[in-house]
Amino acid sequence: MNRLLIAVTLMFASAASAQTANDPSATLRKVLPTKVAEHVLATIADARSHSLPAAALEQQALRLARTGAKPADVEKSIDRSADNMKRAKGALEKNGRKPTNDEVVAGSKLIGRGVDGSKVSDFAQTAPSGRSLAVPLYVTGSLMDRGLKSDAALARVHTRLMQKATDRQLTAEANATASEKRPATANKEGGLAHRPATVGAMNRPGVTPPRPVTPGSKR
Repeated sequence: MNRLLIAVTLMFASAASAQTANDPSATLRKVLPTKVAEHVLATIADARSHSLPAAALEQQALRLARTGAKPADVEKSIDRSADNMKRAKGALEKNGRKPTNDEVVAGSKLIGRGVDGSKVSDFAQTAPSGRSLAVPLYVTGSLMDRGLKSDAALARVHTRLMQKATDRQLTAEANATASEKRPATANKEGGLAHRPATVGAMNRPGVTPPRPVTPGSKR
């Protein structure tokens, strides 16, 4: 009996230790100045109390801090994201919808880009019932990256939703659009438009390799 009690105690102690080691709040306190860390953690706690995806804010803060962002910029970014999440959640909840965390995060990205909350509400209200809007909203943002105005991007994705396009199809179509508008120098790490090229520029038909430059000669 005593052995079992000891084993159980050790198990819980180990679990608690692991949780503390992976606790984002503890890490944020280490990588951010005290005042900034407390503000960021208070913002995250407030988001959690309003049933917003607080974990996404934690990861955002950690990512910014670890990539060398200024503490003041981390604070402002988290404040903006939390506000955008509140607005997105409110927009998606109109007409009785219960958005998932993924939908709230995706909606907040659009609102952060200047898309009006009423547009997000209309999109959600007229989308097929029972369909997750997380990927469609992300795809809308991707199309905006390719130069489409927000209204046009929302309308395009909404039309495909009404045609019962799957998330895989929406993503593939966004990738195709990205490839069509891909600049010649875009073969770098990045988003949908920056996938590694399958054919090198020097191997494409009709492309003549540049002549080597002789040192001292003029072009």
